[in-house]
Amino acid sequence: MDSFADGAHRLAAQLGRWSDGDGPLYRKLADALRRAVADGVLAAGERLPSERALAAALAVSRTTVVAAYDELRAAGLLRSRQGSGTRVSGHTRPAPTDGYAPGGSARALYQRLIDGPGDLVSLACVTTEAIPPVPDIIRETADRRLAELLAETGYHPRGLPELREAVADHYTGLGLPTSPDQIVVTTGVQQAVAFVCDLYLYRGSAALIESPSFAGCLDSLRAAGADLLTVPVDEEGADVARMRRIMRERRPDLVYLMPTYHNPTGVLMSAARRRQVAELAAEYGVPVFEDGAYTGLRAPREPPPIAAFAPPGAEVITAASVGKTAWAGLRIGWLRAPAATAERISRRKAITDLGSPLLDQAVAARLVRCWPQLAAARSALLAERMAVLEERLRERLPEWCWRRPDGGAALWVRLPDGTDARVFAQVALRHGVEVVPGSVMAPCGDHDSSFRLTFSHPVDTIAVLVDRLARAWEDLRRHGPVEDYAPRVVV
Repeated sequence: MDSFADGAHRLAAQLGRWSDGDGPLYRKLADALRRAVADGVLAAGERLPSERALAAALAVSRTTVVAAYDELRAAGLLRSRQGSGTRVSGHTRPAPTDGYAPGGSARALYQRLIDGPGDLVSLACVTTEAIPPVPDIIRETADRRLAELLAETGYHPRGLPELREAVADHYTGLGLPTSPDQIVVTTGVQQAVAFVCDLYLYRGSAALIESPSFAGCLDSLRAAGADLLTVPVDEEGADVARMRRIMRERRPDLVYLMPTYHNPTGVLMSAARRRQVAELAAEYGVPVFEDGAYTGLRAPREPPPIAAFAPPGAEVITAASVGKTAWAGLRIGWLRAPAATAERISRRKAITDLGSPLLDQAVAARLVRCWPQLAAARSALLAERMAVLEERLRERLPEWCWRRPDGGAALWVRLPDGTDARVFAQVALRHGVEVVPGSVMAPCGDHDSSFRLTFSHPVDTIAVLVDRLARAWEDLRRHGPVEDYAPRVVV
């Protein structure tokens, strides 16, 4: 795909939910571009894609883009010159940066969280409502522990001792002997990723990752300045032969993996692969970060974490949270690392926020103590929802393909006939579904025909979701881009 088309698709992704609301498409597109300039997404002097390229990326008629550009030229926001295309006016006031990672791909995901719920069914995030006994544990913890916690100083950068002990016991029970001084409590796994990036990465460093991967963590790696080196994923996990070759040739500064379960494919890395990864880490002296946040649906048996296979000298950091199992609103996670590494990370935690909320940590400590029961309940709930989703997809969208995941909370769907998921995402948006195309989750821009279809929604929502996806697919297959005959604006 040429660079002009790539630029158009990048801008389409940055515009997010531009087609929401009432009114003609050209007017909504013009408004979205106007906001992009005001927010600093488009800078003064920046060249915009051609009308034809942007129309293809947005799955609209060229007439729509022409009318939107004309309206913004009339307002003095854009200027066009023969041979140099259409650019943001140089007289546009410079805007602050938009707050996202430069060159990042998770913009739409985070903007969805900022915008909050609406009529749109979003596939950008895995929804995790609280399951029993979470409400009871929250109430009981507040009743029994509140007075004691209120008497605390409130500052525990390493984490509340009882939670660190519970997490250490949890890992020991998984076959990974752990002491509390190896645990640092974080505000979800995302903060653990940020700390590890800060510890190991710098401008011009290299991080080895799976492709595809979670867009949010890709942005964290990019924001740290790292070049992304990729290995594919098969049914046993990351390609270790490719990993060895990259380590030998480039010696990355960090390896970032999701062995249990890979996001977005849902693959559970085999015990043999985990051992090989740990041995490579020791052989080449490269630290490994294993992200265990993406759980929910679970396989009957899981191998222990990669760190359990680590020979002496291997540095493996293991992270997880209560979010995907108990409740996403309880933003408590942790990482397990060699004691010296945990000490360095706890200093970063102290500088960042002095420590996570104590009451939340006390609740999390009780949840971790009953983890097997919670995990089984969440897995059963998601298995039921996955079955409903698969049945409805077979009925309404029989051309689509997917691999049933080992675990996690989503299907990795492949569209037929080389259909570009970025284009389908634009059509789906106009039918009330926010789709995250596979290219957003792939650093090299591959997986264009795939997207992550989450099944964590309630059954009623799943029915609505599939109906909207089916109508969007029918629109794309039968009619192609949506026509929007807008009046030509005279400049």
